[in-house]
Amino acid sequence: MHESTFLILTALAGQPLHGYGVVQAVEELSAGDVKLRPGTLYGALDRLVEQRLIEVDREEVVDGRLRRYYRLTEAGAVALRARAERLRRHATAAETQLGKRLGGALASGTVIA
Repeated sequence: MHESTFLILTALAGQPLHGYGVVQAVEELSAGDVKLRPGTLYGALDRLVEQRLIEVDREEVVDGRLRRYYRLTEAGAVALRARAERLRRHATAAETQLGKRLGGALASGTVIA
């Protein structure tokens, strides 16, 4: 699962969002590290709907334009939970290895300049 996909699913875990809402949530969740462009976002949303990880929650017309809201499905929640756990294990392994490299300084919370 790509980072952007993980963040899109994470954004939708709390509540249904429309496309621009997803863009904003992903940027906030990633502290500005990930900025989705419309082509990337809508391609990912279409793919996630096809994979049944998200679904259309509702549609509404705002200022003459269709706004489609998406929500996480149960299958999406299971996939997100599994990926989050996998990332947590990998982060722990990286911290352990870095702790060995740095003589335990990282593991103890010591900052090395």
